[in-house]
Parts: sequence; structure tokens; C-alpha cells
Amino acid sequence: MGNKRTPGNGIIQDIKGRAACYKQDWHCAICSGVRILAPTFYIFFASALPVIAFGEQLSRDTDGSLSTVETLASTAICGIIHSIFGGQPLLILGVAEPTVIMYTYLYSFSKERPELGTKLFLAWTGWVFVWTSFLLILLAIFNACNVITRFTRIAGELFGMLITVLFFQEAIKGLISEFGIPKDKNSSPEEFQFPWRYTNGLLAIIFSFGLLLSAIKSRRARSWRYGTGWLRGCIADYGVPMMVLVWTALSYSVPGKVPDAVPRRLYCPLPWESASLYHWTVVKDMGKVPLLYILAAFIPATMIACLYFFDHSVASQMAQQKEFNLQKPSAYHYDMLLLGIMTLICGLLGLPPSNGVLPQSPMHTKSLAVLRRQLIRKKVVKSAKECIKQQKSSSELYGKMQAVFIEMDTAPTVKELEGLKKAVMKSGSNKDDDKGEFDPEKHLDDYLPVRVNEQRVSNLLQSLLVGASVFAISIIKRIPTSVLWGYFAYMAIDSLPGNQFWERILLLFITPSRRYKILQGSHASFVESVPFKTIAAFTVLQFLYFLLCFGVTWIPVGGILFPLPFFLLIPIREYLLPRLFNPSHLQELDASEYEEIAGAPHTTLNMSLVDKETPDIDSDESSEDYYDAEILDEMTTNRGELKHRNLSFNDRNVSFSNEDRPHQVHPNNAV
Repeated sequence: MGNKRTPGNGIIQDIKGRAACYKQDWHCAICSGVRILAPTFYIFFASALPVIAFGEQLSRDTDGSLSTVETLASTAICGIIHSIFGGQPLLILGVAEPTVIMYTYLYSFSKERPELGTKLFLAWTGWVFVWTSFLLILLAIFNACNVITRFTRIAGELFGMLITVLFFQEAIKGLISEFGIPKDKNSSPEEFQFPWRYTNGLLAIIFSFGLLLSAIKSRRARSWRYGTGWLRGCIADYGVPMMVLVWTALSYSVPGKVPDAVPRRLYCPLPWESASLYHWTVVKDMGKVPLLYILAAFIPATMIACLYFFDHSVASQMAQQKEFNLQKPSAYHYDMLLLGIMTLICGLLGLPPSNGVLPQSPMHTKSLAVLRRQLIRKKVVKSAKECIKQQKSSSELYGKMQAVFIEMDTAPTVKELEGLKKAVMKSGSNKDDDKGEFDPEKHLDDYLPVRVNEQRVSNLLQSLLVGASVFAISIIKRIPTSVLWGYFAYMAIDSLPGNQFWERILLLFITPSRRYKILQGSHASFVESVPFKTIAAFTVLQFLYFLLCFGVTWIPVGGILFPLPFFLLIPIREYLLPRLFNPSHLQELDASEYEEIAGAPHTTLNMSLVDKETPDIDSDESSEDYYDAEILDEMTTNRGELKHRNLSFNDRNVSFSNEDRPHQVHPNNAV
């Protein structure tokens, strides 16, 4: 993000950097042809389902003032604007859970004020987002995005855990509500009598847990032993929306004597009904809001601006991690300016604003990554060995390898192949041009490129599909609400793997005599490098702070201040934690990157990792059985963060004694 200190300079630099490659953003997509449709549909389903679920949550929390129609409309409008005018087109925008939480507090406040009430709720929130827009634009002008690097892993994982718990909370509240009578509903209809309410609740448990279990199973399809690579990849990418359709279809298989309203389904007005059309004219009522409340709107606007600043910037960072090898510049400051403008548009239209979302943003980048690691490796190694056998020069060896990369349609850049060129040339310059010194089998893996098709069309198309979904509300309304509660639980569980805070909590419950077994599987690097007592103390402290953050959300109206504790983490991390923990241990526990160590292979296994063969590129089934995304899944966490494979502590010439191992994870954790 650079050292841009002059007001507005960051925005100017971002615009210049992205303008230089704007034409190429469209050209790259055109060159991809129909292949661009695969990531388009993948990210569409990943974006649309949460937005539909959040719309139902908003409808319940605001007594129908907002619904799925508004969340879909906002996601589509902001997505289209960002895909065309945004600085980083890989960033996916959508209505997120924090926005829903904020609207819940705003609605509670407005409903209790006679001067506002439910009638002027949307008009008052319009003023809230006018102030929010103003603050976001100021943050962009004064280059506040340079500060985002001061939010470390501890802040990101606490925020992620809070959202996870809120997902669980919503799923549980939703299931419990299935046994009761909805608010503002007459209890006289047959479906609200006790026997049918009880039946509805039991069906809700079946459908929600059915969706939860089947979605988790399909999400892990790439690791299945059965089926071709293409089939497993298809189920992994589209299995969750498929399960929503399956369980929705099963909900219509109940006996005919059951009332039509059992099980309960989504409730939202159609786009052309008056309840939906009113939002487009909310700006007319904004003048009716008393001046005092217009000024008071600045307080929640400050919290929302801080929340969007944090959430949007982190999502943008995750979408353009350096391991993706993106070739085009970032645009944090300009994107923050554009977010302010889009927030203003949504506020004036009575829509909940959209911002950068996780994990959809890094999922989008990953879906565009073309990593043909095994196929490229086999061809390049074969070509390199032929050159070495013919005793050709280092420059000829490098040229041959480069030609294979181009032949495999990876379009490598000079920047990407710079490391490979140095390695090959260095081998030729040592020991009087001894060409045998460069071993492609051992040295090539570090130079295989991860290529991402950086373009705007996939984001634009998926936003248009989300917009088209607004006119499919009559079909979307057929989804049982219980299926959405299961989806909330799925989103919560799916977000836990890769969250080191969660992994450390689990570590605390492992008995000392069994902790060494962690080392047999892939594990975070801090497990070997930090004493267990330090891990436990850090985790307990983080958990207590998490309880504080979660407790704030339960404060009536005042819960709108829940983003504040996350900003207080900056001084806590910089000034307090270094006094409590060893700096080197703190660096491991709060590392900027996810470092993972591969577990030691079990000696009793019949097949070791080295026995696995790469698929034969000449085989007719190789292109079907080998699916690139399987490798990328192994390289990334569920939140889209790329893992860094590190050396084991054993590989650093530190051995575990038989006496120590049963009692500790860290070798120096002697009691």
C-alpha cells in the first residue's frame, strides 16, 4: 500500500496504477472464452446463498422492514458498480452478517423512539449511511488504509470467531422459533396449533441437520476416494447449493394431510409489491427525520464506518495475497473511496450496504487460479533431463524449460521465472559449468507458477446473476426456513478450520500424554516452536477478550459499539502483549502468515507419500482424474488464507526425547 501520506495521493496512485491495466482486465476475460463461466457460477452460488440467508434474518429482526429482496438488490448493485469501476475486481461484495447485526440495533433504537418509529426507520438509517459514506471517503482521502497492517492475526481471528458464534446463535434461535408462533401472527390458523407446531419443529430439526451434514460432506468431496477428479471437484464446488435444492425438494414430500404452511418457508414480498417498491423512494422521507436524530446518526455511523473499513480491507487483502502472484497493482485507497460512494447510494435507496466479504473474495481468486502443478512438472522435468543428458548450456536449459511453461499455456512473466532462471544459471556458473548440478526433480517445485486470470467479467457476471435472482423470489420463497438455519450452522462450522484461535482451544483439551500425536498430522508451526504453557496462557487471554466482544453484542442498543474492542486490540497488541509474552513466542502465535508443518508419515503405513505417482499426461483420463483445485484446497484454509509449509522442528536439528514427548508439544517445555 506504500507510504502515501499526502491527502488524496493514495487514491491518485491507485487510479493511475489500475487505469494502466483496465483494458487488459476485459481482454483477459475475452481470451478465456466460455471457461470464465466456471468460476462465475462457482462464486455466484457462494455469494447468493449467504445473502438469501441474511435477508431472512433481516426480515425477522426488522419485522419485515427489510427482506431478501433488498439484500439481493444491494449485492447486485454494488457488485456491478465495483466490477466495472472498482480498483481490485477480484474482491467480492455482499451484504454480510455484521451489517445485519447493525441493522438489528438500529431498528431496536428507532422502534422505541416515537419521533421515528418503524415508519421512519429506513429514512433514519439513510442518514446513518450518509454519515458513514462521509467518514469512509475521509478515510480514503487521508490514506487510512495504510493502518490496516496494524490489525494482526489476533484481531482477524477474534472477529471471525465472533461471526461464527453469531451464526450458531442465529441457527439455534431459528430452530427454537420453529416450535413457536411467529411474531405478529394470529394463533388461530391450524398450522399454529400445538400438534402442528410440534410437527413443524421436528421437521425443522430434520431439514436443518440434514442440510448441515450433507453440506459438510459435499464440501469435502475432493478428498473422497471414489469418483473421478472432475466429479469430486464439481460436488465440492456446487454441492452446498445442490443440497439446498435437495432438501427443499424433500420438504414437499410430507403427507398431504399436513397443512401447506408446514414446514414454514421464507417470507418476503415480491419485487413489484408495494413493500418492496417503497425502498426506492425512501429518500423522500429523509426530510421528515428530526434534526436531533440526523445529528445523532453520526454515532452509529462512526461504528459502521470502522466496521466496513476493517472488514472491507481484510477481504481485499485476502483476495490478493502475495502467494497468488498477482501481476496487477492493488487499489486499497480507491476501493475505500468507492465503498463510501456505494454506501451512500444504498442508504438513499433504503438498501443495506454491501462491502467486501469473506471467504468469497479469496474463493474468487482461488477459482481463477490455474495451477497445473503435476502436469507442468512432469513435462518440464522431462524436458530438462533431456537437455542435461545432451550437456547443453544453462541458457539453453532455461530456454527449453521456459518454452514448456509457455506451451502449457501458463503465460509466465519475467517476474515469475526470475527465480528459476537464477537457479539454472547459478548451477551452470559453478564448478566450471557442470550442468548436472541443477536437479529438476529436487529444485523445480519452488518455481512452478500459480497463475490467476485477473479480469472483471466473472465478478460482473455473478453480480448480474445475483440481480436476476431478485426476479426469482417466487422460487426462492419455496426454501424452508429450517434449511436456512442449517445453512447458518454450516457457515459457522465451515469457518472454524484454519482459525488458529480455535485450533489452540482444542489443543487445551488434549491430555498431556496424547499431545505428541498432533505432530503426526499437519499442524501449525507454533505447536513445535512455542511452549505449551505459553500457548495456553495466550489462548485463555484471547478467549476472555472474545467473551468481552461477544458480551458487547448483548447490550441493548449499546451493542452497536461491538466493533470498538477490535480497534482497541491495536494498542493492546503493540504495548501490552509484548510485556506479557516472549516476543519470539508472540510472533509465532500472532504471525501474519499461516505457517504449517507437515506431519511425520506413520511408519506402519503401506504407502508413503513418495509412492504417489503423478498422473501420466499422455493418459486419456489424466485430464479428468486430476483436478487442479484439489491442490489449491490443500494449500488454503477454509477462510481462503494460503498456508506456508515450514520445516519441522526436527528438521532444525532439535530432537524429541522419549521422556519429553508424551508430556509436551514443544520440546523445551520441561516442567
